[in-house]
Amino acid sequence: MSDRRKRILLVDNDEAVCRMVEAILLDRDYAVSAYTRSLDAMTEFAPGNYDLVITDIKMPVINGLDVLQKVKQQDPAVPVIMITAHATVDLSIQALRKGAYDMLTKPFEPEELLSRIRNALRQTELIKENRELKEELAAWQGSIVGNSPHLLNILETARKVAIRDIPVLISGESGTGKELVARAIRHYSKRREGKFVAINCGAIPETLLESELFGHRKGAFTGADRDHKGLIETADGGTLFLDEVGTLPLNVQKTLLRFLQEQEFYRVGDTTPIKVDVRVLSATNLDLQAAVQSGSFREDLYYRLNVIHLRLPPLRERHSDIPLLVAHFIKEQNKRFGTQVKGFSRAAMEAMVGYDWPGNIRQLSNVVQAAMAIDCSDYIGLDVVAQLIELPEKSAAPDRDGGEGDYASALMRFEIEYLNRLLQASGGNIEEIAHQSGMNVATVYRKIKKYGLR
Repeated sequence: MSDRRKRILLVDNDEAVCRMVEAILLDRDYAVSAYTRSLDAMTEFAPGNYDLVITDIKMPVINGLDVLQKVKQQDPAVPVIMITAHATVDLSIQALRKGAYDMLTKPFEPEELLSRIRNALRQTELIKENRELKEELAAWQGSIVGNSPHLLNILETARKVAIRDIPVLISGESGTGKELVARAIRHYSKRREGKFVAINCGAIPETLLESELFGHRKGAFTGADRDHKGLIETADGGTLFLDEVGTLPLNVQKTLLRFLQEQEFYRVGDTTPIKVDVRVLSATNLDLQAAVQSGSFREDLYYRLNVIHLRLPPLRERHSDIPLLVAHFIKEQNKRFGTQVKGFSRAAMEAMVGYDWPGNIRQLSNVVQAAMAIDCSDYIGLDVVAQLIELPEKSAAPDRDGGEGDYASALMRFEIEYLNRLLQASGGNIEEIAHQSGMNVATVYRKIKKYGLR
């Protein structure tokens, strides 16, 4: 943390509390500006003036939630700690959703307040330290976006372990950005100039998986009409990323374990070992410890892969990052398709922030793309978002004439427009369309045929 004295703005209309907190902070060498009138405090506040704001909630003229809103509008990076003698669950949720870092209930011990302050200031430092990471990672498609403490801690750990050539296991639900973190680790490692070879272990038929990983010799099996270099050999000198490693069959797990132990392997049908220099990163959306207990995943392989474990939080645990992610995806789509969408209406954004996103970041990205395909207005409204994330358990039957307001018709119009854009952007490359959309190749072919596109 920087040696400069941290500047704190303190606002509490109870003069006794205000002076007590001010004395605690001054005793710890913080630079404090204390106000009992929130209007005076907001007149004083300006971007860059303070490292932290502490405010009471119940105050006349401008209450604490209004102070929070004004601070976040002017300087979103400044953490705000709310203090109150009347805390409720609803009030806490309201404050946290508006961007509060923490809430403290009166009366509180001085050390409890100081601990919350240290944590808040540390988060600000992490945001600054990771700014360089975000800027550099923006060079490749997609970037890690967010300021939530859990995510920032993961990025800090990823940067630290990147320089050490040890295995890292990245866990998290589908769509949380596991491959992005793997690429970030590679980006900061000594292997950044080497290849990054990714394989989705769950997407390759079991009969082909060993050949894809380790390669094969001509004649090793029916259809092996030539020598084939596997992905491990392709990654020599670089990084191998095993996505969905928990789906590997036991026989392949055994072969992979030997490779990790010896840094050598045999092509299928060959008797000559091949030595390579590869760093292995892996990811899973499964509970591998439970898989070890059930016998579907080797315990020795688990410990080989799990030297460092990074758990990515689902999007429902980082609601505060949703506006940042939405802005990022809008910028990407505007650049890609030449649109000029500025954002979503306030009601639409509130709906997205309040949604749990079972498909995580991937689902949010798809919804933003879908909304921009349906409506290219300056600000996309709640009616569009509601079609995409507020669906009833049983969709209403469509109108007989397939009217404009009917969900099935809207979805069809979106799919046609969306696929046409992808076809144009990719030059008709089906595999590229599948990669960009998150659909598999078969689904892309089926939809193109269904709508008579090309």
